[in-house]
Amino acid sequence: MNDATLLVLQERHGPVLLLTLNRPERHHALNVALSAELEAAVGAAEADEGVRAIVLTGGGERAFCAGADMLEASGAERPAAEPAPPRSNAGGAIGAIAATPIPVIAAINGYCYGGGARLAIACDILLASETATFRLPGSEYGLVVAAATLPRLVGAARAKELIFTARRFDAAQALAYGLVQAVYPREELLPAALEMAQSIAGHSAAAVRAAKRVIDAATLVDEAQRLEAEVNRTLRGSPEQTERFRDATRRVTGR
Repeated sequence: MNDATLLVLQERHGPVLLLTLNRPERHHALNVALSAELEAAVGAAEADEGVRAIVLTGGGERAFCAGADMLEASGAERPAAEPAPPRSNAGGAIGAIAATPIPVIAAINGYCYGGGARLAIACDILLASETATFRLPGSEYGLVVAAATLPRLVGAARAKELIFTARRFDAAQALAYGLVQAVYPREELLPAALEMAQSIAGHSAAAVRAAKRVIDAATLVDEAQRLEAEVNRTLRGSPEQTERFRDATRRVTGR
């Protein structure tokens, strides 16, 4: 399998694993196949004692991840493959990133929308390029996106504003809100992320992983994550949600 057919490119930098989403024709939107490959890559990294940090980014210069694949999710296109069995109760690539004990840095190099924003928020440290843009459109589509996890980064009031309005915001605003930890010129983003990952990888892996576990226990509320999943099970497929998602799909894709 060559790089053109891989949906997740993997590149080792000593103890750091660089994972690059590779579906540029859809701005790396998460379909079944891409999600399964990313989940598998994280699982393989966990089995490799040499991997001490992960950097996650999107290929090219336009997108980190544009969210869920709307054509697949709306039924306009059928998935090319059946989803792999989930590794955790959260399931999927986002759950795998959130659950891995390996520290993960998101290098956000462009569009970071919807499920792509959820994927970034699941990472431990978020860095962005000056051209990165963000949006949480769940309320427009009739779903709840990142309500359980965004507040620990930006606070409850800001999370409500961003989720309720579903507005787009830029990298400078994301930095001011506390969503990202630093903003770089586009060409400096990935080198900065890799340099930070190498610094982390040089410390005690046991201590770093333990610190991650303790910080997550202090700031993530399991009940909130269960509640978000539960309300989405209720909302998804309702007549209003179905119509809203179809309208959004037509606006975005023309189909």
